[in-house]
Amino acid sequence: MKILLTGARGFLGWHTRLRLHALTDHEVVPVGRDEWHDLPLLVADSDAVIHIAGVNRAETDDEVEGGNVALAEDLAAAIRGAGHPLRIVYANSIQAGNGTPYGRGKERAAEILRDATQTGVGHLVDVLLPNIFGEHGRPQYNSFVATFVDATVRGETPSINDNQVGLLHVQDAAQALLDGLEISDAQLSPEPETHGVQEVWDLLQEFHANYVPVGEIPDLSTKFRIDLFNTYRAALFPEHYPIRLTPHSDPRGSFVETVRCRGGEGQTSFSTTVPGITRGEHYHLHKIERFAVISGSATMELRKMFSDEVLTFPATGDEPVAIDMPVGWVHNITNTGDEVLLTQFWSHELFRPDAPDTFPEPVRLD
Repeated sequence: MKILLTGARGFLGWHTRLRLHALTDHEVVPVGRDEWHDLPLLVADSDAVIHIAGVNRAETDDEVEGGNVALAEDLAAAIRGAGHPLRIVYANSIQAGNGTPYGRGKERAAEILRDATQTGVGHLVDVLLPNIFGEHGRPQYNSFVATFVDATVRGETPSINDNQVGLLHVQDAAQALLDGLEISDAQLSPEPETHGVQEVWDLLQEFHANYVPVGEIPDLSTKFRIDLFNTYRAALFPEHYPIRLTPHSDPRGSFVETVRCRGGEGQTSFSTTVPGITRGEHYHLHKIERFAVISGSATMELRKMFSDEVLTFPATGDEPVAIDMPVGWVHNITNTGDEVLLTQFWSHELFRPDAPDTFPEPVRLD
């Protein structure tokens, strides 16, 4: 299936594109501001549209409300002109219809798209998303979680009005949009987890207290803790890496503590790699994975999916360091020395052959 993805370079758009790449064979056509003028031709050449492009915040209320309506009108015109039935999956919000400029705009956008697909030219799935959070969210824009993470990293303390909020990790939101490609229902409402605003802040402070100074992994005994920790550590990358490990030496040799974890599953493995060989070349959707060189010399390379920039971290067993691979970043490790490389790998969960959360992709595209 050929899928047009609007808002592909935004927060939810990037995660949806990542999930489509990892879990499906669909051809994805990313559309942002630069491609918007080609929308009629692109829609006509597609089988389905996942419509994420929208306006969350702007200088005026009219820009928020009118922006969402205008985007829907453009898409509706392209749907009517496509000449064949299209499935439209709309990333709507539970705030639709709540009387705010954003809520009015999202509600009206859904009506416009519904009208465009009710004349025999397709099917609309209206996905009502709650507050979403996750890796690479924009502070002061995507969610209060992104704002809290940014404040934590900067060492600032925001004003907190504690209340209960339904939260959905962005990869779960992306899965709901993928589900919309298959279901016959007209509406889909993924279920959030309810957490306190103060609870979120306190968890971030718990993570930050030991992760930045010594690289200690916090308690990861619940899905929410894992999702929030992944969100937090994405904001630290790459400025706070590599993690410096401390050797303890005496006449017998040396001892290096590579991983400390306060709770949850965990699996440790090691590999030997001959000179010139590269391991890895994959990415994950949720797995927390640490690479630590024990002996020899290596480089670790990482690239954020759908970007070209490659980050390189040298590593040696003489001055041991570790890298925790961010979700959605392709990574590898190459033996750059003349001797066998010994590397320790740790992940927060046991390896499950039926669900390895490992998706092949080269770091370097040239």
